[in-house]
Amino acid sequence: MSESTPGRPDPIRLGYVGLGNIGGPMAGSLAAWRGGLTVFDLSSEAIAKVVEKGAAAAGSLADLAASADIIGICVLDDAQVRSVVAGPDGLLSKARPGTIITVHSTIAPETAAELAEQCAAREVTLLDAPISGGAMGAASGRLAIMVGGPREAYEKLKEPFALTADMLVHAGPEVGSGTRMKLARNLLHFISFTATTEAARLAEAAGIDIAKLGKVVRHSDTVTGGPGAIMLRDTTAPVAADDPWYGILTGVRTLGEKDLTLALALGEELGVDLPLGQLALRNLAAGLGVPHLEGEPA
Repeated sequence: MSESTPGRPDPIRLGYVGLGNIGGPMAGSLAAWRGGLTVFDLSSEAIAKVVEKGAAAAGSLADLAASADIIGICVLDDAQVRSVVAGPDGLLSKARPGTIITVHSTIAPETAAELAEQCAAREVTLLDAPISGGAMGAASGRLAIMVGGPREAYEKLKEPFALTADMLVHAGPEVGSGTRMKLARNLLHFISFTATTEAARLAEAAGIDIAKLGKVVRHSDTVTGGPGAIMLRDTTAPVAADDPWYGILTGVRTLGEKDLTLALALGEELGVDLPLGQLALRNLAAGLGVPHLEGEPA
């Protein structure tokens, strides 16, 4: 840990619990923080990897809590998060007033809110701060972290977390907001994965090399932004005809409905069932906020 400069406050001390395939690389990046990092995990091998990068090892959760101002948690599930925070000899047993706990695990929003209440009774702030970017983002310092909770506490994360994330977003003032944002993001993620398998079946039936198709998808998504490219409005309400977005989104609707119709026709010709394609054709216009007017051809 670096020494403090006379006349200046001591740098924030970091702690981290859970050094798996995402938590390990995150902690490895945070080990460069000038205020120091203390880590805890049940795996001595995982601890050793982060200690090699400059972190200190705690002998217990309680010891870690006593030596850190901001503590990140990245464990498996709700039960493990509850145990780490509020279990016997957990973080709350020794956390000092003013400590901030950030939960990076994807858990139920209600779990985060309940734990935040328990922490508040001890003058400790718990924020839900799930991450997007996976192990690759953690290893490269390119994570997105979505934080739910008081803005004042969120602001304190910005400087240290810049070591592991190039996007830190305040999802909302309520604990649980970060998790709700993460769940919406992952809904898109895994629906897209399912749609990918549907597209691959169609391509395979048509005699297309699906590995080459994958290269095309990755290339064009890099250029266009993929599904996130249309997530630029601040509402899902219908778009007014005089709104600048109206012409853009009706153009997307026209192109999308044409291409979906052609893809579904190819699927019918080849005997490939495309339920997501059918759903997309049915819902695209309304979803974009530019539903067809009564009597208007779809």
